[in-house]
Amino acid sequence: MSRHAKPVDYGQYLTEFRIEDVIECLDDHMDGCFNAYESCCGRHVRAGRGETIALIHEATDGAVTRLSYAELEERSARLAGWLAGQGIGMGDRIACMLPRSPELLVTVLATWRLGAVYQPLFTAFGPDAVEFRLARADTRLVITDAANRSKFDSLANCPPVLSVDGPDSDHGEDLDWDRALETSAISTPPPRLPGDAPFLQMFTSGTVGKPKGVAVPLSGLVAFRLYMELAIELREDDRFWNMADPGWAYGLYYAITGPLLLGATTHFCEAGFSAEGAMAFMKRHSITNFAAAPTAYRLMKASGLFDEASAELSLRSASSAGEPLNAEVAHWVEANLGCPVMDHYGQTETGMTCNNHHALNHVRHEGGMGMPMPGYRLAVLDAEYRELPAGEPGVLAVDVERSPVHFFAGYTWQEKHPFAEGYYLTGDVVIRNDDGSFQFAGRDDDIITTAGYRVGPADVENSVMTHPAVAESAAVGQPDEIRGEIIKSYVVLRDGFEPSDALADEIRQQVRERLSSHAYPRVIEFVNDLPKTPSGKIQRFKLRAAANH
Repeated sequence: MSRHAKPVDYGQYLTEFRIEDVIECLDDHMDGCFNAYESCCGRHVRAGRGETIALIHEATDGAVTRLSYAELEERSARLAGWLAGQGIGMGDRIACMLPRSPELLVTVLATWRLGAVYQPLFTAFGPDAVEFRLARADTRLVITDAANRSKFDSLANCPPVLSVDGPDSDHGEDLDWDRALETSAISTPPPRLPGDAPFLQMFTSGTVGKPKGVAVPLSGLVAFRLYMELAIELREDDRFWNMADPGWAYGLYYAITGPLLLGATTHFCEAGFSAEGAMAFMKRHSITNFAAAPTAYRLMKASGLFDEASAELSLRSASSAGEPLNAEVAHWVEANLGCPVMDHYGQTETGMTCNNHHALNHVRHEGGMGMPMPGYRLAVLDAEYRELPAGEPGVLAVDVERSPVHFFAGYTWQEKHPFAEGYYLTGDVVIRNDDGSFQFAGRDDDIITTAGYRVGPADVENSVMTHPAVAESAAVGQPDEIRGEIIKSYVVLRDGFEPSDALADEIRQQVRERLSSHAYPRVIEFVNDLPKTPSGKIQRFKLRAAANH
């Protein structure tokens, strides 16, 4: 929990920073090992804070559930006992496709209690996205509900399914959540694991091929806590709502893991986002500290509901992540929500690394990324991996040796080697200012960021290509006022097929159903051919330029 009511000087904090002090706050065993359950729940109960509310959940029907740390301890112990009875243990992957719900949080903690690895599945994923992730991770168990159960029906090799709604007539073999929670609490203590042992199995999209695996090690807990303390500035009396979905990194890292590390109260709103719903939720729960993607702020602004709303709200702090926040929206937040909004930068691989920190006093530039989070040294590199001086654009990199908080050691199955000369290469193009702050300039690859979600064009292109009318396809981002970017697909048809609105709708719907409802092409343009290099590689930069006009 942030200990500072007023921002601390950034330079002073760096001078006094010791990673050992952060580790001491994470674990009361002090044995050089970790357990994510212990850091996020067990130690709070042992410290006499068991009655502190960990989660306030509002269901789609408005029903509110409150769970204390003691209640989470009890429920997760029962589920962990059941999981152990199924032969699940250290290192095993447990996948979960649930909405923001108490059952999701219990699943996360029970998984960690065994030393197993939690694997999130975004509820908008279709069967293709799910099947790849489960097969790649050799997932031992899936936990889901009736609303999402059908997404697993067509899988060639689906792991056993534990359903929070129990078996039904179509899935009689499913295991029953209620019966699982009747199991006796696990009696063995949570295993103590080294810092390089994984506790989360993530996937991140790339421009070529399938999503890459990111196994987040327990040492990443240090970075997560620092972000919550320094960038979010989560205080003991805060009512915190990070509206990011925990099926993705920012939601799982900082709507669940981060707040629990600090023994704070996090809020889940199960209903899908709307400006009206967000306003009502903030007022009902007197939210003081809020985090969201720029898309949410743009939708709030466009609705008109939040204009001059500061007197109706309790906000003192707002944060934005997922894509750069433009200055117009930032000014609107401060003028109408009555609090500053700070932009933060990070990746699935690294967590957040460069921020406009709420709890630290440092220079801030309009539209800037901010300063490196303590524990990181960031650099800007040229094509030969040499550090560039201030003012020159290059690839943002983490100086691994001089970044004690950095935890990413490489992709799970070595799908790509993102390291060179002792640096981790983020793939983002930035400029370092003379004062040590950074400005975002773009990406050196073709990742599409739509509504805060990073989408690899290869996923979209491969899904479009499964339609029998399609000969070739390329996907790029097209600027959009609300979502930042939307996905546009350029499609070359096979002989015998003619372009039409009906065919575009058919392709669009197929991708939405098979891949994901957030990663389908909202715009489809039929073309005779795609621009390519002499070696046959698609020149997406030319298509992006066309989509920008």
